[in-house]
Amino acid sequence: MTNKILNFKILDSNKIFHGKVFDIQVDQIEYDGGNKAVREIVLHNGGAVVLPVKADGKIILVKQFRWPFSDYLYELPAGKLEKDEDPYTCACRELTEETGYSSQNVSKLGSIYTTPGFCTEELHIYLAKDLQPGNHSREEGEYGMEVFEIPLNEVKNMIKSGQIKDAKTIAGINYYMINLGC
Repeated sequence: MTNKILNFKILDSNKIFHGKVFDIQVDQIEYDGGNKAVREIVLHNGGAVVLPVKADGKIILVKQFRWPFSDYLYELPAGKLEKDEDPYTCACRELTEETGYSSQNVSKLGSIYTTPGFCTEELHIYLAKDLQPGNHSREEGEYGMEVFEIPLNEVKNMIKSGQIKDAKTIAGINYYMINLGC
């Protein structure tokens, strides 16, 4: 791997928006050749995604309404990290919060940068096995969420057909299949 050589300098950097989920920063930069540019960055704490697999091999997905698309999406359970929160802790919390299941067998599959062109969000993806049923503790806005248990082959077909469009879910399923040797 070669060294990363930066060919610009930051002239100015300002946070122009402070929100509940993310902040927005605008950087003024100048390239070595003298050209100036603006970089707008969404600052996000990141999140954790959990891929719950039942003893029979079925994948647990949730279906929830997503405001930006005015649609219901099939997804792996996930949530945003609180400031300085350990992603493992977040993954375990979201598993129980959204599905009612818990697990003492949670391992990291990997992580993804969701939109590296303008956002700092990194999602940490975990596999949860040996699931124990329980009660969910959903937050406001999650009350209409539905839980589905779907065989892996059907999940793959849902991705292929476009029924599953959520990037974190597609990435999590791919990480899982790689670990299975598929």
